[in-house]
Amino acid sequence: MTDWIDIGTLADIPQRGARTVHIGGPKEIAVFRTGDDQIFALVNECPHKKGPLSQGIVHGHSVACPLHNWNIALKSGEAQGEDKGCTPTIAVKQEDGRIWIAQPEMAKVAA
Repeated sequence: MTDWIDIGTLADIPQRGARTVHIGGPKEIAVFRTGDDQIFALVNECPHKKGPLSQGIVHGHSVACPLHNWNIALKSGEAQGEDKGCTPTIAVKQEDGRIWIAQPEMAKVAA
């Protein structure tokens, strides 16, 4: 059973943008909102040079790293195109207008 942390509302995250949260553990989490209001959560580090993905441009269901423009799929954390690497994903859900993220000890790579 997964324990969840309430991190706010959909309106707290700009459309096609991100917000960072600290929920314990060594890594900052970036929570992304797409243009169609889907929510994804990734460790806030590009697999290439650890660039802050939360500062990148969200397009479709991907984010472009602000350092070297690597495109990272929000659902899988995988680098797109010819780039190779993966950023861990964190389970996240929307329920009753709130956004919930899996607690760090329960956080699993989302399938």
